[in-house]
Amino acid sequence: MHTITFHTKQTQMSDFEIDRPNPDELLAALTREDEKSKRGKLKIFFGMCAGVGKTYTMLQAAHDEKKKGNDIVIGYVETHKRKETEALVSGFEIIPRKAIEYKSTSVEEMDLDAIIARNPQIVLVDELAHTNASGSRHNKRYQDVQELLENGINVFTTLNVQHLESRTDTVAQITGVIIRETLPDFVFENSDDIELVDITPDELLQRLSDGKVYTPERSKEAVNNFFRKGNITALREMSLRIVADRVDNQLHDYMQDKRIRGPWKSGLHFLVAIGVSPSSQGLLKWAKNLAYSMGANVEALYVETTQRISAKDHEQLDLNIDLAKQLGFKVRIVTNDDLVNAIVNYAQKENITHIIVGKSRLNSVKSLLKLGNFVNRLIKYSGNIDVYILGSDTSVEDKFNAKTVIPQFTSYRRQYLTVSLIVALTSILSYFVKDIVGYQTISVIFLFMVSLLALFYGTGPVLFAATLSALIWDYFFIPPQFTFLIQKPFDILLLVMFFIVALVNGTLTSRVRRQEKKIRIREERTHALYQLTKDLNSVSGFDDVIKIAYDYINRYFKLECSIVVKNDMNQLEVIPLENSTIKLTESEMSIVNWVEKNSLKAGKFTNTLPSNEYTFYPLIGSSSALGVVVVKQINIFTYGEEQFWESSLSQITGKYERELLRNATKKTYMISESEKLYKTLFNSISHELRIPIAAIMGSSETLLEQQLSEPIQKELYSEINIASIRLNRLVENLLNMSRLESGRITPHPDWCDIQDLANSVSESLKHELEPFKFSVFIPEDMPLIFVDFGLMEQVLHNLILNATQNAPAGSLIQLKVLMDNLTLRIQVIDQGTGFPETELASVFDKFYRGKNAKAGGTGLGLSIVKGFVEAHNGNVSASNGAKGGAVFTIKIPAKEM
Repeated sequence: MHTITFHTKQTQMSDFEIDRPNPDELLAALTREDEKSKRGKLKIFFGMCAGVGKTYTMLQAAHDEKKKGNDIVIGYVETHKRKETEALVSGFEIIPRKAIEYKSTSVEEMDLDAIIARNPQIVLVDELAHTNASGSRHNKRYQDVQELLENGINVFTTLNVQHLESRTDTVAQITGVIIRETLPDFVFENSDDIELVDITPDELLQRLSDGKVYTPERSKEAVNNFFRKGNITALREMSLRIVADRVDNQLHDYMQDKRIRGPWKSGLHFLVAIGVSPSSQGLLKWAKNLAYSMGANVEALYVETTQRISAKDHEQLDLNIDLAKQLGFKVRIVTNDDLVNAIVNYAQKENITHIIVGKSRLNSVKSLLKLGNFVNRLIKYSGNIDVYILGSDTSVEDKFNAKTVIPQFTSYRRQYLTVSLIVALTSILSYFVKDIVGYQTISVIFLFMVSLLALFYGTGPVLFAATLSALIWDYFFIPPQFTFLIQKPFDILLLVMFFIVALVNGTLTSRVRRQEKKIRIREERTHALYQLTKDLNSVSGFDDVIKIAYDYINRYFKLECSIVVKNDMNQLEVIPLENSTIKLTESEMSIVNWVEKNSLKAGKFTNTLPSNEYTFYPLIGSSSALGVVVVKQINIFTYGEEQFWESSLSQITGKYERELLRNATKKTYMISESEKLYKTLFNSISHELRIPIAAIMGSSETLLEQQLSEPIQKELYSEINIASIRLNRLVENLLNMSRLESGRITPHPDWCDIQDLANSVSESLKHELEPFKFSVFIPEDMPLIFVDFGLMEQVLHNLILNATQNAPAGSLIQLKVLMDNLTLRIQVIDQGTGFPETELASVFDKFYRGKNAKAGGTGLGLSIVKGFVEAHNGNVSASNGAKGGAVFTIKIPAKEM
């Protein structure tokens, strides 16, 4: 390629900068190191071409590693029947190759799954750029190697310089041979170690003549074609330069990581302008080579205009964009009819230092009319941005033979036919009124018709209508009629003006319509993403999120899909959709697992298992894949559609991840609360158990060891009894709470006398009630009540006991029972301090104890009261009395006898 470079003013950077560590950079470096430590290491044995000894050197290095005790296997090594190479293969475990049926022929490929299952420390994989047979998991062997690395397996492999994607065009120019098997540059650049295997051209030619590379017949043919000395020398220089640039980049990265001062090459930012031409691929590769040498970042920019492009050009554009991504470039698409304005504006906004464009071999109508030259305008308006212009591969003497092209029209023939009929119909109608309105007015009718056609048809049909209208107007309407001869200069000028106005008006209207259509598509997609975000934010729960995802994909992409996501147990689970025809088989679920594990898409229209009828897209979260969307895709996405699809999946994934985090937070909170309750319960029970046990042990030891008088013995026996009652009460509370928690409380109601219930409770609390005035109010006409006697006895027992623990000695404790409109109302009233207003809502909570509560107690009594009352379909409430003290009110529906 011929290169023209225009240098302009560049900004000087300060020689002195504060060398202060950036926390974000340090964190990013630590993250990269952590991720790198989990992956396997890739070592490439790199050479200028076949026959330099890459496989031989790789096997020698493997033997050295084996002597160190490393576990090494051969995944795939091609010896080409060279005796020296075959001798080095012996001594290694060889993983059997996998047979794949292809066009009624069995082809052997590396068995990726067998190597992963074997899990060696190092695996030898020859020919990194090899293309796998159809039916393999991946299209290319380097993808197999990447999966091995992701599984923590180190890989030794081999590669020739001509297989690097960015060098294929240069190699084709040097050797005249088109390279079919290529490797993305990022695989080479991201490798951990590269060992250059180098010999002189004379040594290689001698090896060829000795038959150590190919058979004698093939060697003779190779020397006369690819392996000419000049070719080998150029390839050798290329491989040496690539390795030297890599060493320089490694030194640069090392100095930055270690914060060593030096002249950095960073700060260069290239912008490559690409189009629908195949020559854009050469532009991208050249930019990659230049950026690699200069340590620059690269972006690719495509300017979308109102000009419609054909399906073939669309396909070529997608190929160019895919290549840019493979080369590691960021790809951006902007819309503007002015290419120069779009490129310069983007470059200025993104701080671009160099713009790289191609010089077209084709002369456009615009260039021929001198309406502007793209290259000259770009140089003029680029300001302080350097511009690199790459010429074509056409020789100088051929440039005058370059084709001149007119704008490309993509309208269908039916549209031209429809336009012709409309023009003909308009002409017929106009012919009958020409004598009334005059032939000049007919031109206005034709202009109006052309303007209307521009609202519905493309540029081609509109131009055709304008030309046809001008000819018809001249032939049928301008005097003399039925001839193209025009006598009056005024009519000639009028015809020319008519044609120009019709042409410009129709073209501009058509362009506006196309621009409006593109804007409308983008607006619809933006609105769709907004609506998706709005719908997702309005729901909670996994099921609702998945339901919205199904509905959205069907509505906006018209795709049938199946969604597989991780559940709370971190396991993949298919979320079925009613009436879905997608039924995932066991083999397809294995693809789902692979996609989730590697966070890479697979299936139809991808490089991984492209023969499958479905396409598998990962739902990639902030740290890992959360699931997979399986779609039945008929057509491959365009770049714009793919961006829309990825943005939609990103929104769905983000919401699903937030739901997972919300559930995880809730679980963490529950665990924290559970631990808090456990500590509270443990401390409370420990205290409550220790006091009665200590009393029992102390009294019993005293009785056993000493001779005491009868009154003292009775007192000690009483202490033991009181402590036993207290201990029994604690155990009963724990058992009752356990029964409530498990839902095993089932009341067994029967008719009973409320007076008997009150007497039983007062008798059981006789000792506790001695310091108080205890009053029971029950109406004489109180009917029998239908309750569970045992449960209600426990309820009243806990409420009255609570009153004795919180009321001052000598105060009044009341038990009131009323029947109010078939509702049993029971109140326990004391004259204690009552409850703070802020604690009233919590008094029935488990283990809750007020801030001013006396020492002792587990905080279970009142929660048991609530549980037992609710078991009777009633409710209990707590309040403060008008004159102080606490008031507990129980309401239970009564049953008539």
